[in-house]
Amino acid sequence: MSAAREYGLDDDYEWPRPPAGGWTADDLDRLPNLPPHTELIDGSLILVSPQTRFHMRTLRLLEHALLSQAPDAFDVDREFSVRLDRRNRPEPDVLVIRADADTGPRQTWLHPDEVVLAVEVVSDDSEERDRKVKPVKYAEAGIRHFWRVEESGGLPVVYVYELDKSTDAYSLTGIHHDQLKLTVPFPLTIDLTAINGRPPLGAPPEEPASD
Repeated sequence: MSAAREYGLDDDYEWPRPPAGGWTADDLDRLPNLPPHTELIDGSLILVSPQTRFHMRTLRLLEHALLSQAPDAFDVDREFSVRLDRRNRPEPDVLVIRADADTGPRQTWLHPDEVVLAVEVVSDDSEERDRKVKPVKYAEAGIRHFWRVEESGGLPVVYVYELDKSTDAYSLTGIHHDQLKLTVPFPLTIDLTAINGRPPLGAPPEEPASD
């Protein structure tokens, strides 16, 4: 079976051919039939491989934990792209953003100055990008906080970085096993061993009083 057919396309479908100088950030909103979560790095399209269960459950854990503890001035997005510049539009796995960055349901990307925290969960095919390429680009774009999440024994290990504005580079401030407890970008505590647990649900609605 051809790759085109796997995406529901005809066998004679031709994949997009990059123009001279590569693709631009705006092209991601115009190119047809791109696989979900396609990123743009240095003008090249990056196609994402299927998620592992570890990756999926780590995203779920972090998204719910951050959303439940973030102050009203912040919001949390998952797998949403950031237009760093004309040739770079990556898609962090989890983001903490300013609440006023939401421009409506048809929004497709964020400005880097709207991003408070970018989180990347490392996969086998993303090690080079998540460990070396993206942190440099996020720092140069001025995103103040960055987390890199690795797998160890089935549990997430979180490497926490903060931007040093004097060098425009990230400094490692801690490596967190089992529990992540921080005061920035806001006070939060995350039980990293709860990766396989279900997020707490809201209380069920009360039954109406009977007459």
